[in-house]
Amino acid sequence: MARRLALIALLAAAVAAGGTALLAHWIPPLWAALASGAAAAAVGLTAIERALAPVRALFRALAGTVASYRDGDFSFSLRWEGGGALGELVATHNELGATLRDQRLALVQRELLLDTLVQNTPVAMVLLDPNRRVVLGNLAARRLFDGGRRLEGRGFDELLAGVDPALRDAFGPRADGLFTIGSGDEEEIFHLARRHFRLNGRSHELVMLRQLTAELRRQEVQTWKKVIRVISHELNNSLAPIASLAHSGAELLRRGQHERLPAALATIEERARHLEGFIGDYARFAKLPSPRLTPVLWAAFIEQLRAQVAFQPTLDPQDGSARFDAAQMEQALINLLKNAHESGSAPAAVQLSIRRLADAWRIEVLDRGSGMSDTVLGHALLPFYSTKRHGTGLGLALAREIIEAHGGRIGLANRQGGGLCVSLTLPQ
Repeated sequence: MARRLALIALLAAAVAAGGTALLAHWIPPLWAALASGAAAAAVGLTAIERALAPVRALFRALAGTVASYRDGDFSFSLRWEGGGALGELVATHNELGATLRDQRLALVQRELLLDTLVQNTPVAMVLLDPNRRVVLGNLAARRLFDGGRRLEGRGFDELLAGVDPALRDAFGPRADGLFTIGSGDEEEIFHLARRHFRLNGRSHELVMLRQLTAELRRQEVQTWKKVIRVISHELNNSLAPIASLAHSGAELLRRGQHERLPAALATIEERARHLEGFIGDYARFAKLPSPRLTPVLWAAFIEQLRAQVAFQPTLDPQDGSARFDAAQMEQALINLLKNAHESGSAPAAVQLSIRRLADAWRIEVLDRGSGMSDTVLGHALLPFYSTKRHGTGLGLALAREIIEAHGGRIGLANRQGGGLCVSLTLPQ
């Protein structure tokens, strides 16, 4: 390189001095040297190009596979014969691709499993977008709404226009619940549930319709059997002694032993009164009307309750009021307070606590009795379930019926240190 620079400098000096003869002497060797250097450079560049060609191909392949990964295609892998840093890069890249392929396969399998479950479940499921167009409808929904045809992309309101009026009316402003399609032997009972959630930042609605006809009929048969057993047991317990005492009374009359008749007649009256109360309880449970909501001051309501059953009250705030059916709520709480007294609790330990929450009233009936076992807790709110010798199993069931008719809920829990807490939540 130093020699080439010297030649170029010499040439420049000759031109500046105007030395024609000198130029004539130096130019041929100079051009020869320059030509030789250019040829050497070209050979070097060609060798470098050939050496870098595999690396360039590798970088292009890396860029292509990364673009494929971005598009969700993880089927590519690379091959590199050399080692070193590039070999480690290719190996790491291939490991990443294998991991992504495994994850994609697992996701696809889960999606297939989920889709199979959704499509074949007997529950009709319809997913609606914010414009109430069907995003997904499973097989049960297709059969229910349009004779088995696909629902995706169709307006849900248009689908409802062509279904049974009872099904269409079920999608009114009311909350989840049961409704019936058809009548007589063709009657079908469904439960409707609707849930709202956000998907990809947009509001969606999931509609679920479950056919309950067979299940409810089985439960109805079991309930009637239980009712018949309970009523038969209670009737026999009352009618057998009444018949026996009536026969004994006739014998006493025949023998002239009139002094023993009042005791027999008193027992007959007591059993008849018990039977009357038993039948009255069933009638009230079966004929419970819809609640008539009116504003009620809690303080006045508590005083009215205390005139009928003893308890220790707690009210917060003291001037609070709520809207409910006073007669039905009184009936429910009297049943619960009487149960608390019959639990073995000291009378002074029976409490009624009423306090306001953010959007509801919390009512608690508390005692220090024997509490309930886990089995009893799980069944105590069912109609006709009772652990008492002469219990009808309707007290807690009636309280549950009343509070749920008000839009609230009821719960049972054993207290720390013994006793039971029956909690009622009443909406504001």
